[in-house]
Amino acid sequence: MAAKTSDDCDKGFADSYMLLKHEDARFFDLLHVLTSRNMSRRRFVESHADGEVDESFGHRWLIFISILSQKLLQFVAKPLAFFGICVELLINLIALNGGIFYIIFNFLRGKLVLPDPRSAKYLSCIGNLDVRVKLDGITREDSKYYIALSMMASKASYENAAHIETTVEDHWKMEYVGFFDCWNEYQEKASTQVLIALDKHQNRDTYVVAFRGTEPFNADDWCTDIDISWYGIPGVGRMHGGFMKALGLQKNVGWPKEMERDERLPPLAYYVIRDILRKRLSENEKAKFIVTGHSLGGALAILFGTVLFLHEETLLLERLEGIYTFGQPRVGDEAYAIYMKQKLKEHSVRYCRFVYCNDIVPRLPYDDKEMMFKHFGICLFFDWRYQLKVLEEEPNKNYFSLWCVIPMTMNAILELIRSFTIAYQNGPHYKEGWLLFAFRVIGVLIPGLPAHGPQDYLNSTLLGPIEKHLKAE
Repeated sequence: MAAKTSDDCDKGFADSYMLLKHEDARFFDLLHVLTSRNMSRRRFVESHADGEVDESFGHRWLIFISILSQKLLQFVAKPLAFFGICVELLINLIALNGGIFYIIFNFLRGKLVLPDPRSAKYLSCIGNLDVRVKLDGITREDSKYYIALSMMASKASYENAAHIETTVEDHWKMEYVGFFDCWNEYQEKASTQVLIALDKHQNRDTYVVAFRGTEPFNADDWCTDIDISWYGIPGVGRMHGGFMKALGLQKNVGWPKEMERDERLPPLAYYVIRDILRKRLSENEKAKFIVTGHSLGGALAILFGTVLFLHEETLLLERLEGIYTFGQPRVGDEAYAIYMKQKLKEHSVRYCRFVYCNDIVPRLPYDDKEMMFKHFGICLFFDWRYQLKVLEEEPNKNYFSLWCVIPMTMNAILELIRSFTIAYQNGPHYKEGWLLFAFRVIGVLIPGLPAHGPQDYLNSTLLGPIEKHLKAE
């Protein structure tokens, strides 16, 4: 594929790239992607790569789906966001008034409680799937405390700032460092969110950095996920373009180690986190930190570690205790995987990738001849009973397999049945609400969708035998 020039920015920081620009694609242009192998004539595909680039029908089909999906998402972005606001308001209205019937009762008494999206009591749709804010029976002395806390922080990052601050200070008894809305230069909006908290315990201070994942009614988040563009960074490998942009990749310069930015502008995720950690860790010799995230947040967590390696941030790498991701999609190619395995080992950084059962997201983007994405590191795989297997790769690694339809449907049915029994078996902390039950019903038709929710990942960290793996390391 011939290289194409771009008026947008200089990509000299990358030795290769393949960029999809959905805004430049017209309908008939998209159809030509399926009928013509000559991708160099397509203005919405910009590429520069060493060697022969895959122009097979399978690869062109994936480009077609990626661009078409992004265009459709941008077309419905506003109505989708409005629908999401209405759904969240309705769910919170029901929850705050004690149920559907109590809404009418409270209205007649003049005591109707109206939800305030900025209130600490207001929960996102994801938060309403799992309303827990405390770790049940897990203390700081427990070997899996920070893993369970990582998932709880990943879940909390979906909420508003007031809710997060209340959760951190009142329920976790930790220091609230901040919640940041970070800029994406390519989307030209603040679409990346990150939570930072400090856990103080005797002679051990641990900062927890948690990236927010994909919000269900946020079109920009979905566009980030399905954008299969990539950049090749010299000495590192090829990495998912959408995730890099969300973390703070800058036009023209990529990942400069130092930068100056107008303080009136929203911060870039990587740089604001790094600068906070630099300052605080240099002032506290006993402090360390962990990085975590669920879904898209998991991808940003491991990419944050990647850029620390790239910049040779010695202080931070010495204090980086672990990277824990939950339902994380694939991030880079095989060269990137080799680079990361080497750097993680070299700096003694623990990286654990948690996958629950049939969760679809860790199985995307594809790992096949049409795509280049690869997982790496330890996969802690949990089945529907929260039993742990330590694997190199999750079963059914690309999700879409006719052989797996029946087993996945059976798993979804068993998860639905478990909704009625789990609280009796493990205590009221594990009780599932009506919204999650409805979501699990959908999972019978689309197995793997409810499995991506926070409930099962948090249950896996609390009920799964993780301590056996930690002792074996």
